[in-house]
Amino acid sequence: LNHVQVKTKVELEEALSMSQHLGTDRVIEVESCIDANATFHSMLRKFARQSADHTLNVLSQFSVPVTISCSLSICKICRMEYSLYRIQLCAPPTSSYIDHNRSRFCREGFILSLYLEDGSVGYGEVAPLEIHKENLLDAEEQLRFLLHFMTGAKISYFLPLLKGSFSSWIWSTLGIPACEIFPSVRCGLEMAILNAIAVKHGSSFLNILYPLTEIDEEISKRSTSIKICALIDSNKSPVEVASIATTLVEEGFTAIKLKVARRADPIKDAEVIQEVRKKVGHRIELRVDANRNWTYQEALEFGFLVKDCDLQYIEEPVQNEEDIIKYCEESGLPVALDETIDKFQKDPLNMLEKYAHPGIVAIVIKPSVIGGFENAGLIARWAQRHGKMAVVSAAFESGLGLSAYIIFSSYLELQNAYLCKVMNRELCPPVAQGLGTYQWLKEDITTDPISICHNSCSGFVEASVAKATHILQNLQINNDVICKTSMEEQVLRYQLNVNSKDFCSFIKVQEIGQRIDIQDNILLFLHGFLGTGEEWIPIMKAVSGSARCISIDLPGHGGSKMQNHVAKATQEITLSIDVIADVLYKLIEQITPGKVTLVGYSMGARIALYMALRFSDKIKGTVIISGSPGLRDNIARKIRRAEDDSRACALVTHGLQVFLDTWYTGELWESLRSHPHFNRIVASRLLHEDVQSLSKALSDLSVGRQPPLWEDLKLCSTPLLIVVGEKDKKFKSIAEKMCYELSHDEKGSDDLRNQIYEMVEIPNCGHAVHLENPLPVIRAVRQFLTRVNQNSTSNPESNG
Repeated sequence: LNHVQVKTKVELEEALSMSQHLGTDRVIEVESCIDANATFHSMLRKFARQSADHTLNVLSQFSVPVTISCSLSICKICRMEYSLYRIQLCAPPTSSYIDHNRSRFCREGFILSLYLEDGSVGYGEVAPLEIHKENLLDAEEQLRFLLHFMTGAKISYFLPLLKGSFSSWIWSTLGIPACEIFPSVRCGLEMAILNAIAVKHGSSFLNILYPLTEIDEEISKRSTSIKICALIDSNKSPVEVASIATTLVEEGFTAIKLKVARRADPIKDAEVIQEVRKKVGHRIELRVDANRNWTYQEALEFGFLVKDCDLQYIEEPVQNEEDIIKYCEESGLPVALDETIDKFQKDPLNMLEKYAHPGIVAIVIKPSVIGGFENAGLIARWAQRHGKMAVVSAAFESGLGLSAYIIFSSYLELQNAYLCKVMNRELCPPVAQGLGTYQWLKEDITTDPISICHNSCSGFVEASVAKATHILQNLQINNDVICKTSMEEQVLRYQLNVNSKDFCSFIKVQEIGQRIDIQDNILLFLHGFLGTGEEWIPIMKAVSGSARCISIDLPGHGGSKMQNHVAKATQEITLSIDVIADVLYKLIEQITPGKVTLVGYSMGARIALYMALRFSDKIKGTVIISGSPGLRDNIARKIRRAEDDSRACALVTHGLQVFLDTWYTGELWESLRSHPHFNRIVASRLLHEDVQSLSKALSDLSVGRQPPLWEDLKLCSTPLLIVVGEKDKKFKSIAEKMCYELSHDEKGSDDLRNQIYEMVEIPNCGHAVHLENPLPVIRAVRQFLTRVNQNSTSNPESNG
């Protein structure tokens, strides 16, 4: 047998994985040491005791009842608002490549105001950097969505503990996978909630994270101020950059970070660093940041030239993260991670294990990029336990965000001090934090300026924790930089009457969004069987900044009603797909003289696809969520008709509650059943005024009665967005087959056909995509709407 000897957890995992992959037997010998094991378990006991003490100290601040459960909360959120700000900068951010000859540079973001039911207010900042995966529009859409879900939400006692408490609360209370909230949005949300909790309990941001009872005299002085690392965008000559660095040292900075890899040749960057080191001497900490802009060979060349410059570390020296460890070993330079950890939001600790190499000496953490204080805290703790520096770095936020980062940096210093005490490790001097971006602020969102200045006692440039706490507790907003303030939009509810050939439909309508000048910038949402237009409200509120959003209760559902034109008419109303499509066509004519973009789910998606193929003169684009073109096979259609007729009969005979109990036991709903809001969703399915009409819709709109549309797809001229859930195997297969049909027409112009459709798979959800994981759906719908509108503008003939 093959024999493998391992010493670490990572080596054991790799050996087990290799054995499984090769399908061979092997003996894996785990080498252990009794003394090392005893030390390890002793350390575990100490950490467990520290964790229990910390939890007790945090909870004791809130007068938690003796008998506590996870359902107990501090209080409810009354409402949340956000304001768009625009502040001037002295120079362009070093994160972007902007024409330096411009005379005006700005930073935009949002201030969150979170109001608790007792009147306490907490503020947070959402300021995405567009070099990352989100932009201002993306962030605002999620904020609009959260305004709806945050109202009435209960805040948990456990949130200040971090360590997974926020992720758990976001999922269980808001019903959103935490990893789907954009990093800057989650950061601002956590900031606002923690500030609100502190205000409510007459405490401070720092004290609710790290209660004063845990701070002994030996380490308390580390919580009063934070050392700051200056930042230089070194795009000038070596002499000019060295002169700037010298001035910063004279002001009291003991650490300086310089941007490199902006020049054509790494030799030029090395010349700058050499000149700076010569001018400032060796008592100043020098850091450089390449932002992944060098090839491996370029980074090696730079490393060789600056090996005698005593760099504290070089951030992200190489383009390929797989080369980082090799670079540490070959160059001998200490390395720091920054962009590499940006994608570690879902499982940071496991992903960090591969970077435990001693050559990696620091982890640079941007809370607004990594996804808030909880994720930042987990990563920082991992770094500190491995003897690495945890450096908090700003992303050109305002004084509000910087104040929170100053306090968070203090929290990390206290945490590290305690960690070193538990591990019997020598405590290193405080880390100079990467908050030097404050020097870029020409304006600020607060009228009370942030206090980062020369400390006459220490002789260094430091940030006052007390001053940062004061700003957070008594925020005075500079209204001159506020562009707009947004609160939760109200839903307009009304009824539209639609006359068909034999009957009249009274359609219940929900509308959000301004009736802007562009008549066909309208989204019309169609629910599935058992749904109503209400289920689209959260998504509509998010997207209504980009379009006028309308949802309806389809005939047979919710509050919509039907009535024969003749009172004693004997002919029963039919709710076949062509009849429903005719009703919707006439409804759209009442809404707008132009076109609409349809968004349909399940049964609503089948109707939306039918309309896209039959009524393209009124449909600009269609979003198909968990939808199907029907059944190709005649026998399959016959069987499905019989099944749906039987279900419709059972619905009338046994009632809606019994029907729902059976309906949601199906395999299609396995993922939905695990959703924390499942019972609430099922309860909303009881809100139908006419069960007889509901059963009629189930029978008449059966996929077994719908004419199959597979062949029609080859002739489709309406842009389609096909959305499916990752866990929905049945409809993923259908979607892939739809894409195949859409990409092949009889004329063979495949390239043009590929522009007609797009397929998007939404992670962490099954069939009910828009309910289980709405945030990626919102972004996909808005991006599709933007493309469709752009195409309509460039091709006016398509508007009819």
